[in-house]
Amino acid sequence: MLNAFQTVAGFFTKGGIFMWPLLACSIVSLTVIILRTLALREKNVLPLTIESEMERLAPGANPERLFRIVQHDASSLARIVRVALAHLRWPRSENVETVQTRARHEMVRLEKGLVVLEVIIGIAPLIGLIGTVSGLVHVFASLGVSATSADPKQIARGISEALNCTVFGLGIAVPSLIGFVYFSKKVEVLSVEMESLVTELLSKCYYGRVAGRAKQQQQVPAQTITPAQPATPEIAPMA
Repeated sequence: MLNAFQTVAGFFTKGGIFMWPLLACSIVSLTVIILRTLALREKNVLPLTIESEMERLAPGANPERLFRIVQHDASSLARIVRVALAHLRWPRSENVETVQTRARHEMVRLEKGLVVLEVIIGIAPLIGLIGTVSGLVHVFASLGVSATSADPKQIARGISEALNCTVFGLGIAVPSLIGFVYFSKKVEVLSVEMESLVTELLSKCYYGRVAGRAKQQQQVPAQTITPAQPATPEIAPMA
């Protein structure tokens, strides 16, 4: 264990000053990955209780029980359903627009932190490359200063140490890229599932209104329009 720690410490110290920003990038990337793993668990986004209640709700039935459930839930699906149920008196088109606005807010919440991973994916290899170039500059600048500095072994050792930054930067970027792609795909899948559930819920809640309106239109008798009779001019009696 001690030898492994000394090896890592030696690798880090030989990389130069640019290893410190890379270390900060690795800590931030690991923190974001852990937080997104916890936040994007299915029970935190699509609770089974709410999902089963939405599927159990019959078309045209009273969603009062569902409303009581989502009132005390902090998941993304619960917040969207609360908005949908709170505006059931509105026309369906206006309610759909309100739900879509709330859904966009929830998407931003679910994607929180992914932009940080995207930035680290881009800058970590570049910082490593800068560190490597800086190290090579020092190696070749020392050539010719003394007779011993031109030793091929020392030059090769200096180049290998300079490449530590590149290795470290790529080692940060690759896991960050994997996490970014995985979380982006998971957010997309969760958003599609939420959209499907909420669309079905709105169809059930507005089912009775649409059927009742169509029935009323069928019961209203068509008014027959009688054409107006042309006015008969009065003929004055002849004297």
